[in-house]
This record gives sequence, structure tokens and C-alpha cells, in this order.
Amino acid sequence: MPYDTISGNFERASRTGHTNAIVKALADRSDFYVPAEKIGDISWLTAKIRSRSVAGTLPASERLSSVIGVDGSLMVVPVRDGLPSVRYGYAQAAAIWLDLLALDSQRDERFVDPVALNRAVNSALVSYDLPAAGAYLRQGVSIADSWREAIFQIFRSKKIEVNRLNQSLLQLLFLIHGTPGAAAQTLEVLCPNRACSNRALTVGPAAMDCPGCGTEIFPTDVLRIHEEVLEESSNESPLSRLMQVVELLVLVGLTTLLWEQSREDLLRQTLFIMDGPMAVYGPPAKLRAKALEYFQSMIQTTPGDGPFLCGIEKSGTVLDYARALVRHDALGPGDLMMVDADVISRITNVKNPSAYGSETYWGRKFVYQSLDKRVVVFTALPRVGAPYDDHGGQPDPEAYPSLPAILDVIDRTGSSMYRDGLIPVALAHSKAAYPIGVGTDVLRLAARVKLGLESTSAQGNW
Repeated sequence: MPYDTISGNFERASRTGHTNAIVKALADRSDFYVPAEKIGDISWLTAKIRSRSVAGTLPASERLSSVIGVDGSLMVVPVRDGLPSVRYGYAQAAAIWLDLLALDSQRDERFVDPVALNRAVNSALVSYDLPAAGAYLRQGVSIADSWREAIFQIFRSKKIEVNRLNQSLLQLLFLIHGTPGAAAQTLEVLCPNRACSNRALTVGPAAMDCPGCGTEIFPTDVLRIHEEVLEESSNESPLSRLMQVVELLVLVGLTTLLWEQSREDLLRQTLFIMDGPMAVYGPPAKLRAKALEYFQSMIQTTPGDGPFLCGIEKSGTVLDYARALVRHDALGPGDLMMVDADVISRITNVKNPSAYGSETYWGRKFVYQSLDKRVVVFTALPRVGAPYDDHGGQPDPEAYPSLPAILDVIDRTGSSMYRDGLIPVALAHSKAAYPIGVGTDVLRLAARVKLGLESTSAQGNW
């Protein structure tokens, strides 16, 4: 029986509501290969799976006491009635601090104390926005140049402000190109004018004119995000690239803060978790090598096995394959699986997987089934060397001394809020995510005000 609408008519189904059902039916009739559906013989996996204890048992005195989680969210919204091509982009990155000792204490209580849990969490947020498509920062510039200018303004003005940390995104960009405690003074930037004969430039924190063609160059051009910006696109992809860079810089800022001020204790007691893999995709991918060098330099100057860093993947082909293995009883609680060339070959369906991840990942993938049977795909940082290279990288757990601490935190912070969820990741996501529906309407209104599409009275009300 259909519901009555407010106008008194019967509620009707969407004209395109059947689309997903039709596409799924067509896919079911098609013949294609999905590795996660064709597990087959799993005896070859035995050598890839280690017991949790093999990775190392963490003494009670060395268990970590806190977690810092980092996550980002973005949204691109249409802002001009009758002009759907005009879009405005919003993104933000959140960091949360979770007191693991307070969380552990609540496990022994008959009823969880919400006040105690609330006090166990602190958060910080950095948000930024820019005209994404069909709208420009100013008159007389292309969409790519509009993005270049907007990104430079964002990096120069937006700061990570947490306790004693007060640095702009631009300062953190120079920091990751240097070493802990010693930021780079200049960046090597390509002139965005492809016709320029003098494309390789050395740029400081301020904008400069290219000596070859006169184009204004910004230090943030080193990220090359503008190369993915198109006139006839919503440009959600380059906004996603920008968001992943900001997430990485937030991580750099927070780890460096503890490295500088509490290297002997708090840094060694904290796990930093990124929502998503430890990787940089697209035009900014060269930042991957800088992240690897930066954090490995921090490892060499930190007592013990810290700093502890990992990335948690909530989706993807590796996670699908791992869940299929669990359904086939190939993995049990407490099992850690190496994702070496053989496993990568099966998952990606390629014969030569040795170069997988060498241009994008600064951490190595592992698969773990927690003691409470959650399936977790995470990336970890090797103490020395590259996690992936043209020869297969370092799949052996022995190259990752932080693994015992990471696995211990995974076991301690299970969440039923999401499938195979972790509390720090869920908390960071809740702080960063834009609400659906009302959130879109609010962002659309804010964008219209920023673009001058609302009346003066509307701007005053906003």
C-alpha cells in the first residue's frame, strides 16, 4: 500500500529506482573473474600466516596508553540554481586523542560510564573550502590556476592548533620535505606552464614569478594537484587528493609535537592511526618518499620502537579477499598474514606484482584477524628501507618492530559501530564526516554566500 503524500496523491517510486537492480542482474549474467570469489586451494597460504605471538608479545609494562586517530571528509555541492556545473568544495581533517587506560577501565564495569568515556576523548579539526568547478577565485584565471591560488591561500592561512602546536599547513609542507626539527627552506617545483623552457624551479615559502615565462609560482605547486583539475568536471578527485595531503600533514604535525616535547615517554606510549592506507595517490604521490624518509628519521631518533604509526583500510580488494579467507577458515583469531608478492598476485590478478605499491605506499599491508574475530587490513612502517620496491619490498613482519603494539591496540579497541570497526577510527570519522542531507544544504548556503550569490540580508543572517 503506498503512502499518501502531503498533496494528497499516492507516493510514487523513483523513475530510476530500478537502475541498481538492472545493473546487478546484468552483472550476474556476465562472465568475469573476482579473486575474492575464487579462493580455491588455500594450502599455499600456510607459509604466509603467522600466529600473533610470532610477531612478538608485548609486555604489560609496554602496552600503549593512548591513540591519536586522523580522518578526513569532503563534499562538493552545486550552488547555483539552474547552473549545475557551478560547484563548491568543502573538506576537513579531524584528529582525536583516545585515552586507552580509561577505555580499558570501563571494560571491567558492569555499566559503562558515558562521562568517563567522553573525558577519554579530545578532538581537533581543520576545515577548508574553495570553488571547485564553474566558479573561480577571481576573474581572468583558468580553473587550474584558480585551484593553484586557492590551495596556496589555504596552506598559508589554515593552521593545526593543538595544545602547543600552532603551525600552518604551509609550514608543515616544508617540514615533511626536511627532517624532524629541521624544515626544508625551499622546495623543488615544476613551472605549471608546460611551454616554459625553465620548468624546474627552487621556491621558498612565498610566491614568485617564473624567470623563464613569468608565470606566478606557488610552493604548494609541488603537490601538482592542479594537474587533475578540469573545466568540465566536478573536480571531486583533486579535492580528494588535497584532503589526503592535509591528513598526512596533520599526522606530521602531531607526531613532531610529541617527538619534540615528549620523546622519552608520551611519544613511546601513543599509536597514531590514519583512516586509510599509509599511501599518497595521484599527482602528489612523490610526497610518499618524503613521508617515508621523515618518519624513518624520527624512528632513528626515538628510544625504543616508536613512533608507532599505522593506517587502517575500511574497504578495498585486499579486505574483500581477507574476509573471503576467513569464511574459508584460512585465518583464525590471532592470525597475522603477510601480503607478499604471491598474495598480491592472487588479489590483483597480475603475474608480476613486484612493483606493487612502490610509487604510492610508505607503509606495508598486513591482514590480521583480531582475538574477537574482526578482520583488519592495516599498513605499518618499516624501521629502515622501503615497504615496497621494484623487487617486492619487505613483507616479513620482522622488518616492522611496531607490530606487537599495533596488534595489541587493534585487539583492545574493537567497535561494533561498523563492521570490523576500531573505536579510534570510528571516533575520528564521526568528527570529520559531513552529515548527509542537512549538511549538504548548510554547505550549499555557505558556498552561495562566499560566491556572492545571496542577498546582503541573507549574508547578514548567515
